[in-house]
Amino acid sequence: MNPFRCAAGAVVLLVLTLPVAAHHSFSAEFDQNKTVTLRGAVTKLEWTNPHIWLYLDVKGDSGAAAHWQCEGGAPNMLTRNGWGKESLKPGDQVIVDGYLAKDASNTCNMRSVKLPDGRSVFAGTSAPETDKSADK
Repeated sequence: MNPFRCAAGAVVLLVLTLPVAAHHSFSAEFDQNKTVTLRGAVTKLEWTNPHIWLYLDVKGDSGAAAHWQCEGGAPNMLTRNGWGKESLKPGDQVIVDGYLAKDASNTCNMRSVKLPDGRSVFAGTSAPETDKSADK
């Protein structure tokens, strides 16, 4: 067998499996039984594949701001659900409903987002058996 072909085949298999290995399951990182509602100011929105990330400053009981990062769905799906990268800008006040990260960090997987214009939109959660309507 040609060593070049073996090496090339190994590289192709490695490249094809990297995206699968990089993707995670909901239950590996988030707890479906621990919900959170965050009210805060947008600091940044990363509208990129495979998931968007929304960053917020949320005031705690002490008045100090806690920095949160919230994972959403794929940009294409969210656009079909009525919102996009222009829907939020730094300083906008939003309400996020989601699921807490298992590692106790200030991270959540978003279920819905109440946009500054008052609309609630599905945020693309990958939680199993989730009601995907944003009727809050």
